[in-house]
Amino acid sequence: MEHIELFFKSIFIDNMVFATFLGMCSYLAVSKKVSTAVGLGAAVIFVLAITVPLNWLLDQYVLQPGALSWLGAEYADYDLSFLSFIMFIATIATMVQLVEIVVEKFSPSLYNSLGIFLPLIAVNCAILGGSLFMQSREIETLGLALNYGVGSGIGWFLAILAIAAIREKIRYSNVPPALRGLGITFIITGLMAIGFMSFGGMLTGGDEEATEATTVEVKVIPTGDNTELANNTKIEE
Repeated sequence: MEHIELFFKSIFIDNMVFATFLGMCSYLAVSKKVSTAVGLGAAVIFVLAITVPLNWLLDQYVLQPGALSWLGAEYADYDLSFLSFIMFIATIATMVQLVEIVVEKFSPSLYNSLGIFLPLIAVNCAILGGSLFMQSREIETLGLALNYGVGSGIGWFLAILAIAAIREKIRYSNVPPALRGLGITFIITGLMAIGFMSFGGMLTGGDEEATEATTVEVKVIPTGDNTELANNTKIEE
Protein backbone atom coordinates (compact mmCIF):
# COMPACT_ATOMS: atom_id res chain seq x y z
CA MET A 1 0.00 0.00 0.00
CA GLU A 2 2.84 2.39 0.77
CA HIS A 3 4.33 1.85 -2.70
CA ILE A 4 0.98 2.47 -4.42
CA GLU A 5 0.34 5.61 -2.38
CA LEU A 6 3.79 7.03 -3.10
CA PHE A 7 3.51 6.18 -6.81
CA PHE A 8 0.20 7.95 -7.39
CA LYS A 9 1.13 10.83 -5.11
CA SER A 10 4.34 11.52 -7.06
CA ILE A 11 2.43 11.48 -10.36
CA PHE A 12 -0.69 13.49 -9.58
CA ILE A 13 -0.39 15.30 -6.25
CA ASP A 14 3.33 16.20 -6.20
CA ASN A 15 3.65 16.54 -9.97
CA MET A 16 7.02 18.07 -10.87
CA VAL A 17 5.52 20.55 -13.32
CA PHE A 18 2.09 21.40 -11.94
CA ALA A 19 2.84 21.26 -8.19
CA THR A 20 6.43 22.52 -7.95
CA PHE A 21 6.93 24.02 -11.46
CA LEU A 22 10.29 22.31 -11.99
CA GLY A 23 11.70 21.62 -15.45
CA MET A 24 9.68 24.41 -17.07
CA CYS A 25 12.30 25.37 -19.68
CA SER A 26 12.28 21.95 -21.35
CA TYR A 27 8.54 21.67 -20.74
CA LEU A 28 7.87 24.85 -22.72
CA ALA A 29 10.54 24.49 -25.41
CA VAL A 30 10.09 20.84 -26.44
CA SER A 31 6.29 20.65 -26.21
CA LYS A 32 5.51 21.92 -29.71
CA LYS A 33 5.16 18.36 -31.10
CA VAL A 34 3.91 15.20 -29.45
CA SER A 35 6.69 13.09 -30.99
CA THR A 36 9.51 15.13 -29.46
CA ALA A 37 7.62 15.44 -26.17
CA VAL A 38 7.32 11.66 -25.94
CA GLY A 39 11.04 11.21 -26.60
CA LEU A 40 12.12 13.75 -24.00
CA GLY A 41 9.57 12.48 -21.49
CA ALA A 42 10.83 8.92 -21.86
CA ALA A 43 14.40 10.15 -21.36
CA VAL A 44 13.36 11.99 -18.18
CA ILE A 45 11.64 8.87 -16.83
CA PHE A 46 14.78 6.81 -17.48
CA VAL A 47 17.11 9.36 -15.88
CA LEU A 48 14.92 9.81 -12.79
CA ALA A 49 14.44 6.06 -12.41
CA ILE A 50 18.23 5.57 -12.36
CA THR A 51 19.48 8.67 -10.54
CA VAL A 52 17.03 8.77 -7.61
CA PRO A 53 17.91 5.23 -6.36
CA LEU A 54 21.62 5.84 -6.98
CA ASN A 55 21.53 9.10 -5.08
CA TRP A 56 19.57 7.36 -2.30
CA LEU A 57 22.45 4.89 -1.95
CA LEU A 58 24.94 7.75 -1.92
CA ASP A 59 22.92 9.60 0.69
CA GLN A 60 22.48 6.56 2.95
CA TYR A 61 26.01 5.15 2.78
CA VAL A 62 28.24 8.17 2.06
CA LEU A 63 26.68 11.58 2.65
CA GLN A 64 24.58 11.43 5.81
CA PRO A 65 26.18 12.09 9.20
CA GLY A 66 27.62 8.80 10.37
CA ALA A 67 26.90 7.07 7.06
CA LEU A 68 30.54 5.96 6.74
CA SER A 69 30.36 3.85 9.89
CA TRP A 70 30.34 0.75 7.68
CA LEU A 71 34.01 1.52 6.93
CA GLY A 72 34.92 1.41 10.61
CA ALA A 73 34.29 3.08 13.94
CA GLU A 74 36.83 5.81 13.21
CA TYR A 75 34.66 7.06 10.30
CA ALA A 76 31.40 7.21 12.29
CA ASP A 77 31.77 10.94 13.04
CA TYR A 78 32.26 12.04 9.44
CA ASP A 79 29.59 14.27 7.90
CA LEU A 80 29.78 14.66 4.11
CA SER A 81 26.30 16.12 3.62
CA PHE A 82 27.85 19.32 2.23
CA LEU A 83 28.80 17.28 -0.87
CA SER A 84 25.17 16.39 -1.66
CA PHE A 85 24.73 18.80 -4.57
CA ILE A 86 28.05 17.88 -6.19
CA MET A 87 27.52 14.13 -5.87
CA PHE A 88 23.91 14.25 -7.04
CA ILE A 89 24.76 16.38 -10.09
CA ALA A 90 27.70 14.13 -10.98
CA THR A 91 25.42 11.08 -10.92
CA ILE A 92 22.79 12.86 -13.01
CA ALA A 93 25.35 14.06 -15.59
CA THR A 94 26.71 10.52 -15.97
CA MET A 95 23.26 9.07 -16.61
CA VAL A 96 22.35 11.84 -19.05
CA GLN A 97 25.49 11.17 -21.06
CA LEU A 98 24.48 7.51 -21.22
CA VAL A 99 20.98 8.44 -22.44
CA GLU A 100 22.44 10.80 -25.04
CA ILE A 101 24.71 8.09 -26.42
CA VAL A 102 21.85 5.56 -26.61
CA VAL A 103 19.42 7.98 -28.30
CA GLU A 104 22.03 9.12 -30.83
CA LYS A 105 22.86 5.51 -31.65
CA PHE A 106 19.35 4.08 -32.04
CA SER A 107 17.23 7.14 -32.98
CA PRO A 108 19.23 9.85 -34.80
CA SER A 109 16.04 11.64 -35.89
CA LEU A 110 14.86 11.99 -32.28
CA TYR A 111 18.35 13.06 -31.24
CA ASN A 112 18.32 15.83 -33.87
CA SER A 113 14.78 16.96 -32.98
CA LEU A 114 15.58 17.22 -29.27
CA GLY A 115 18.72 19.20 -30.05
CA ILE A 116 20.38 20.95 -27.14
CA PHE A 117 17.62 20.00 -24.70
CA LEU A 118 18.74 16.38 -24.41
CA PRO A 119 22.15 17.14 -22.86
CA LEU A 120 20.47 19.92 -20.87
CA ILE A 121 18.60 17.23 -18.91
CA ALA A 122 21.77 17.17 -16.80
CA VAL A 123 20.90 20.64 -15.48
CA ASN A 124 17.13 20.15 -15.55
CA CYS A 125 15.91 21.19 -12.12
CA ALA A 126 13.23 18.47 -12.20
CA ILE A 127 15.95 15.79 -12.23
CA LEU A 128 17.89 17.33 -9.36
CA GLY A 129 14.63 18.13 -7.58
CA GLY A 130 13.69 14.44 -7.58
CA SER A 131 16.88 13.54 -5.70
CA LEU A 132 16.60 16.48 -3.30
CA PHE A 133 12.95 15.71 -2.53
CA MET A 134 13.92 12.10 -1.94
CA GLN A 135 16.53 13.29 0.55
CA SER A 136 14.34 15.86 2.32
CA ARG A 137 11.36 13.50 2.64
CA GLU A 138 13.62 10.81 4.11
CA ILE A 139 12.44 7.97 1.90
CA GLU A 140 13.28 4.86 3.85
CA THR A 141 14.10 2.08 1.36
CA LEU A 142 15.72 1.66 -2.03
CA GLY A 143 12.48 0.27 -3.44
CA LEU A 144 10.56 3.37 -2.39
CA ALA A 145 13.28 5.56 -3.91
CA LEU A 146 12.95 3.70 -7.22
CA ASN A 147 9.17 4.00 -6.97
CA TYR A 148 9.42 7.74 -6.35
CA GLY A 149 11.85 8.25 -9.24
CA VAL A 150 9.67 6.38 -11.73
CA GLY A 151 6.49 8.09 -10.50
CA SER A 152 8.04 11.56 -10.70
CA GLY A 153 9.28 10.83 -14.22
CA ILE A 154 5.84 9.62 -15.32
CA GLY A 155 4.28 12.75 -13.84
CA TRP A 156 6.64 14.97 -15.82
CA PHE A 157 6.02 12.83 -18.93
CA LEU A 158 2.24 13.21 -18.62
CA ALA A 159 2.60 16.97 -18.17
CA ILE A 160 4.70 17.54 -21.29
CA LEU A 161 2.63 15.07 -23.32
CA ALA A 162 -0.61 16.81 -22.38
CA ILE A 163 0.63 20.30 -23.21
CA ALA A 164 2.17 19.09 -26.48
CA ALA A 165 -1.14 17.56 -27.59
CA ILE A 166 -3.00 20.75 -26.67
CA ARG A 167 -0.47 22.98 -28.44
CA GLU A 168 -0.82 20.92 -31.62
CA LYS A 169 -4.58 21.48 -31.52
CA ILE A 170 -4.58 25.18 -30.68
CA ARG A 171 -2.25 25.80 -33.60
CA TYR A 172 -5.37 25.66 -35.77
CA SER A 173 -7.60 27.53 -33.32
CA ASN A 174 -8.58 31.17 -33.35
CA VAL A 175 -6.32 32.37 -30.54
CA PRO A 176 -6.14 36.15 -29.98
CA PRO A 177 -2.89 37.52 -31.46
CA ALA A 178 -1.68 38.86 -28.12
CA LEU A 179 -1.88 35.37 -26.56
CA ARG A 180 -0.37 33.27 -29.33
CA GLY A 181 2.71 31.24 -28.52
CA LEU A 182 3.88 31.20 -24.92
CA GLY A 183 1.01 33.38 -23.70
CA ILE A 184 -1.73 30.81 -24.26
CA THR A 185 0.68 28.05 -23.17
CA PHE A 186 1.18 29.68 -19.77
CA ILE A 187 -2.58 30.11 -19.36
CA ILE A 188 -3.24 26.45 -20.21
CA THR A 189 -0.45 25.34 -17.87
CA GLY A 190 -1.99 27.33 -15.04
CA LEU A 191 -5.43 25.82 -15.68
CA MET A 192 -3.93 22.32 -15.80
CA ALA A 193 -2.11 22.99 -12.52
CA ILE A 194 -5.43 23.97 -10.92
CA GLY A 195 -6.91 20.74 -12.24
CA PHE A 196 -4.09 18.66 -10.79
CA MET A 197 -4.58 20.36 -7.42
CA SER A 198 -7.94 18.61 -7.23
CA PHE A 199 -6.11 15.29 -6.96
CA GLY A 200 -4.88 16.40 -3.53
CA GLY A 201 -7.99 14.86 -1.97
CA MET A 202 -7.30 11.40 -3.39
CA LEU A 203 -5.35 10.18 -0.35
CA THR A 204 -7.10 12.19 2.36
CA GLY A 205 -10.68 11.02 2.01
CA GLY A 206 -10.53 8.63 4.97
CA ASP A 207 -8.69 10.86 7.39
CA GLU A 208 -11.67 12.72 8.76
CA GLU A 209 -12.93 11.47 12.10
CA ALA A 210 -16.56 10.67 12.54
CA THR A 211 -18.46 13.44 14.22
CA GLU A 212 -19.63 12.76 17.75
CA ALA A 213 -23.35 12.33 18.20
CA THR A 214 -25.06 14.48 20.79
CA THR A 215 -28.40 13.66 22.41
CA VAL A 216 -30.49 15.93 24.56
CA GLU A 217 -32.80 14.68 27.27
CA VAL A 218 -35.59 16.97 28.42
CA LYS A 219 -37.00 16.28 31.88
CA VAL A 220 -40.15 17.98 33.21
CA ILE A 221 -40.25 18.35 37.00
CA PRO A 222 -43.60 19.46 38.51
CA THR A 223 -43.28 21.91 41.47
CA GLY A 224 -46.67 22.91 42.83
CA ASP A 225 -48.51 25.28 40.54
CA ASN A 226 -45.43 25.91 38.36
CA THR A 227 -43.45 23.62 36.08
CA GLU A 228 -39.65 23.74 36.04
CA LEU A 229 -37.80 22.71 32.89
CA ALA A 230 -34.35 21.17 33.29
CA ASN A 231 -32.11 20.26 30.40
CA ASN A 232 -29.52 17.56 30.88
CA THR A 233 -27.11 17.07 28.03
CA LYS A 234 -25.18 13.86 27.55
CA ILE A 235 -22.38 13.49 25.01
CA GLU A 236 -21.83 10.06 23.59
CA GLU A 237 -18.15 9.49 22.96
